[in-house]
Order: sequence, then structure tokens, then C-alpha cells
Amino acid sequence: MRKLVFLFVLLAAFGAVKAADVSFKASAPQAVIMGENFRLSYTVNAEAKDLRIPELPDFDVLIGPSTSTSYSTQVINGSMTSETTLTFTYVLQAKKEGTFNIPPATIKVKSSNYTSNALVVKVLPPDQAAQAQSQNSQSAGSSAAAAVNNDDLFIATNVAKKTIYEQEGVLVTFKLYAGRNANVTSANQLKLPEFEGFLVQDIELPQNKQFVYENYNGKNYAVLPIKEAIIFPQRSGKITIPAGQLEVTLRTQSEARRPRSVFDFFEDHGYVNVNKMLTSTPVTIDVKPLPPGKPAAFSGAVGAFNMTSSISTENLKTDEAVTIKVEISGNGNVKLVKNPEVVFPNDFEVYDPKVETSLRTTAAGSIGTKTIEYMAIPRYAGDFEIPAIQFSYFDTKSATYKTITSGPYKLHVEQGAASSAGPMISNYSNKESVKYLNQDIRYLKVNQVKFMQNHEIFFGSFLYYLCYIIPAILFIVFFIIYRKQVKENSDLALVRTKKANKMAVRRLKVAGTLLKENKKEAFYDEVLRALWGYLSDKLNMPQSNLTKDNVEAELMKYGVDNALITEFMDILHTCEFARYAPAQGSDAMDKLYEQTVDAIGKMENTIKK
Repeated sequence: MRKLVFLFVLLAAFGAVKAADVSFKASAPQAVIMGENFRLSYTVNAEAKDLRIPELPDFDVLIGPSTSTSYSTQVINGSMTSETTLTFTYVLQAKKEGTFNIPPATIKVKSSNYTSNALVVKVLPPDQAAQAQSQNSQSAGSSAAAAVNNDDLFIATNVAKKTIYEQEGVLVTFKLYAGRNANVTSANQLKLPEFEGFLVQDIELPQNKQFVYENYNGKNYAVLPIKEAIIFPQRSGKITIPAGQLEVTLRTQSEARRPRSVFDFFEDHGYVNVNKMLTSTPVTIDVKPLPPGKPAAFSGAVGAFNMTSSISTENLKTDEAVTIKVEISGNGNVKLVKNPEVVFPNDFEVYDPKVETSLRTTAAGSIGTKTIEYMAIPRYAGDFEIPAIQFSYFDTKSATYKTITSGPYKLHVEQGAASSAGPMISNYSNKESVKYLNQDIRYLKVNQVKFMQNHEIFFGSFLYYLCYIIPAILFIVFFIIYRKQVKENSDLALVRTKKANKMAVRRLKVAGTLLKENKKEAFYDEVLRALWGYLSDKLNMPQSNLTKDNVEAELMKYGVDNALITEFMDILHTCEFARYAPAQGSDAMDKLYEQTVDAIGKMENTIKK
């Protein structure tokens, strides 16, 4: 009986199919050529019946459906699962050129109906040149080899738009085009150009890239994408993307030679492998400058964005933290967007914001979200207001500046328990009464007293007065020093200015460690933080308000010469480029580090407070 039960359970495990696990998919090539056959397949992972495909008025059904079945069994952690895959295949041929939709099909699994996905098939025009060449080749004899020229095999640099605005992202794609005569077996040693003048964000391509048909300049090619990226121009004017190179291996037909020995009959005399170096054509992009009339809250964001903000609480006590969360999302140069300014009241202790960036780069652009959390702690009770937060960006579709506003926020701060008691004051009003006079008070002894003359009288001596004068002088000195220190500490701007060099040196030490570890991107990020943090502290300006333009103006106000200002701007420019540009050598990183340390030292000697 137990054997029968075990056999029944085993058969049930093999035959069980959960409705939630049923998958019914349709597949077909993305692009086909007019007059050529292609396959339309429907695959379901279960025993199924009653397949109903939609009407296909734009295609001729030549064969089908042909059915194939496969079985697979898996045992995972003692649990056995089985799967049946059923495939229905049709052979179609397009009636005309264009882009056509294939609606979903339906199939029945047990008592339930399932619907497949819809498909879009692009029908390309026939390649007349290829047909003529094929006829000529046949008439010349099978031994004639078809030559592979520059029209049969090349790489092209495709740019989505050739006229864009500064900081506007544009898709650039490097593709390999192979004609009918080009039998490409492999692609090696890809050498892409340096995108000088652009910041680059690569698009991750699938590992198993496949050729797809594409009609290019009136001719059909098998196309393989090599590299895709979103590039952001950093200056206006005409910028050229240089040529890239790719080495490919071709399998070409050669004339048959007579075998010289019996072993030569086993060799392939009809085809040989040939290496060919392909070079793309440079492409020039016209970059327009951003129009005038930039809003005050604009900090270089270009694209389409949205901003929201929220506050953790509007009612709190002193010494409790309040957090404002700002979220900027959209499509554009998200990674380069600077933090909006959040103005807290003067009595609040403000901390550096926490920034998190979630970025996804696709052919549609650089899409992502930047989340900034601002934290501050009120030290005094009262009612306060945080002004509205503004974020401005340049909308490339409407070619206008747009400003998004969020807030303001009103805070009610009550006195916290930690500081409500005020300073500690001792109370001496309730003194303990003297109860045991005979024990705690000693009486004077009056009889048999002998007095001895002391020639060294301390009272009224120089040492006596010195004991009063020295503490008094020390008290006055410490009082003056302490008062000066309290006054300086109350001036937050002065404190930031004095500590600017220390903070910069501390960050540069971290950058030096990253330099030794050869962590390129982290090194340039840390140098940028050191420079922007130093300028923010030295000029007493929030980092969110700092731009290259107003930094130059502020430094000129402090009497900094043009050479030192230019040196600072060059360092900032180099760091921003190097974070996204191809890998730089260690010598360039060492030189930049020494240049940064030297520039900050010169700035300290120039701006003295």
C-alpha cells in the first residue's frame, strides 16, 4: 500500500502544473526583409491545446503550425519539479514594406485560457544591389570570390541629435554594419575615441549581442551594436567626436587549390579567415549655449525634472533634530545636479546634507533620482519659518527655464527638558543647626600659655601681596582670552574661514590615500569635495550657491590675482572631466594632487582673516 501511495505522489509531482507558473510567449525577428521567409513561434511551458493565432493580413503563412515538445525535470532540496515546453512554429513572408503589429494569440491549458504578448515586426525593402550582385556571381561561376568592400562592411557613429544645448544629453551609438558578402566571425580590439568636451555615461549592453537587420542608405545590413552612451557637452560650439576603430575577422571564399597530399583532402580549401581594421567617420555636433535669463535658483540642470520635499516634523523641542528631504527626479544630467539651497534660521545648528543618487542610463536618456536630506538642530525655543525651496532647470523641449517651488515650512520649537532647568545654583539658606556644641566647638585654652617670638612675619610681606596679585593677573588674562574666544566662536562665518584650510588638508589626506590605492574616480571626487568645501568655508557661502562664475567674482573681491583664479578653475575643470573621461595615468593624478595642495597654500597666503 505504501508503494502505491509513493508512486501516486511521484506521478502527481511530474504531472502537476501550477496556473501561476504557466508562461505563453510569442517571438519573431524585430526586422525582416521583404520577400524573405521568417519564423513566428509560440512557446508555452505546459501541455496545451486549442491554439488560436490572430489574423495576419500583412503576411502570408507558408508553413505551420509545426509542433515540437521538450521535457525537463529538476530536483532541488529534495523537491522534484518537471516542466513541459510546447512550441508552435509558423513560417511567414511579408506582403509589403512597413511596420506591422502581430496581435496576441490565445491557448488553453487545462480549463484556463492564456494570452501571449503582442509583437512588432519591421519589414525592410529588398536589397536590389545585393540581388544583382548575387546573379552576377552565379553567372561568373561558383569559384569566383565576392569582394568585401567599404560598402559591405563598416562601423558608423550614429548620433540621435546633431544640434543640442549645452549639458543636454544625447544618445551616441557605434554600430557594425555587415552586408551579405561580409561573413563576420568575430570582432576584436575595440578602440573607441576619447569624448573630449563631453561627460559620458555608458549604457550597458547585453552580453549575448545579436545581429538585427537594418536598412541603411537604401541597403540592408546585419547590424550589431558595439557601444551606446549618453554624452553631455560641457561647452558650447562645434565639438567633434573622433573616429573609432574595430578589428573584425571575416570568413571569405577563396579559389580552390589542388591537394598536394592525401591529408590535404581533409582541409577546408574553399574559405580563409581574414582580419580587417574598420574606422568610423568623425561626427561633429553643434552645441548651442544656454539662453540668457537664468533664474537665481538655476545651477546647471538641463532636461526634464520634478522636485518634491517633505519635513520630518513641524513641532519639536530644542536639541531635537529636524530633517528636510528633497527629491529631484527626471531625465537629464541628474548626476551633475547641485543641491538646492535650504535656508535654516540662524539659531539652528546645520549639518552637511546626506546625498543619495539612483541612476539608470538607457537609450531614452539618463533617468534617475537624487535624494538630499538636510538636518538641523534648534538651540532655542520659538516659532521659526524655513523659506520655500526652489529648483530651476532648463527644459530642452520648450527651450525655457522652469522653476519648481516647495514649501515654506513653519516650525514650532518648545523648550526641551535638558535645558529648561537653567544654570545650577547652590542653595545655602538651610544650614544645619549646631546640636553638639561640646563636641564640634573647641574652647580656647587660657592657662599655661607660652608665646614665642617669630621674626618672619608673613602678613604684610611681599610674598603675602604676591599671592593676591598673581591670581588676580591670571584671572584678568584668562578672562580676556576666554571672552575673545567666545566672541570668535559666536561668529560662525569667522570660525568656518579659519578652519577652511584644516578641513581642506584633512580631505586632501584622504585623496592622497586614494591616489596611492589608484582609485581614480574616488580620488577625483575627494579632490572636488576638498576644493568646493574650501571655497565654501573661505568665502562663507553655501556649496549649493557656488558656481564657477560667482566663485571667480567672489575671489576677485578678496584681491586674488587672475593667475591663481585661473589655476583653481583649471583644477575644478580637470576633476569634473576626469571622473567620467577614460582612465587617466597615475602621473596626471600625482600632478593634479600637487597642484591642488599648492593652489590652496597660495590662496591661504592671499586671503588672510
